[in-house]
Amino acid sequence: MTATQPTVLNTRAILLDMDGTLVNSEAVVERCWRRWSARHGMDADEVLKVVHGRQGHASMAILLPDRPMEQNVADNAQLLAEEVADTDGVVEIPGAAAFLAALTGLPHALVTSADEALSTTRMDAAGLTMPPVRITAESVGASKPDPEGFLKGAAELGVDPADCVVFEDSEAGVAAGRAAGMRVVGVGPRAGAYRPTALVPDLTALRVESAADGEIRLHLG
Repeated sequence: MTATQPTVLNTRAILLDMDGTLVNSEAVVERCWRRWSARHGMDADEVLKVVHGRQGHASMAILLPDRPMEQNVADNAQLLAEEVADTDGVVEIPGAAAFLAALTGLPHALVTSADEALSTTRMDAAGLTMPPVRITAESVGASKPDPEGFLKGAAELGVDPADCVVFEDSEAGVAAGRAAGMRVVGVGPRAGAYRPTALVPDLTALRVESAADGEIRLHLG
């Protein structure tokens, strides 16, 4: 399904990734990870194929499999500090502010691999309202593609996972949503390669309808 073929998804809660889904932070991510790649003598283009959607230490564990995890965690703390300090070029994904406004009063949550500081910084930089429920790196023991974050988001909203719709852009994120037993709307062209339930180019074409029975109807075209 794509947004060019009008589609309606009925749901009771919406779980939103941040980077690449609500916030365009590509420029910052690329700058920081290219510096990291240079420090480790790695091909930055290959590194950037791995890092989207995951917590930094989880990406490092893939890229440097022989390095102790405590070193990855420490290295990630430095990387997160660099990312928090750099908001140049951080903007909303088209339609994100209007979509979040349409979700006011409806069950929805942010589920991000960023930590609290970085998620606050990027949402503020993009001029976006933080959802009332937020699952961050501090909230989980396992990074996407593990479904833990989405399952926690559903639990905090009091909604069965099967009644949730996830919005994601990355391979790890789409896989996490599917593993949680949720339907996944892919955002942007990159997401289309990962077999989401439906695909939209951005968030501008979405329309949110609240039904009397508590269901949310998402019109994707």
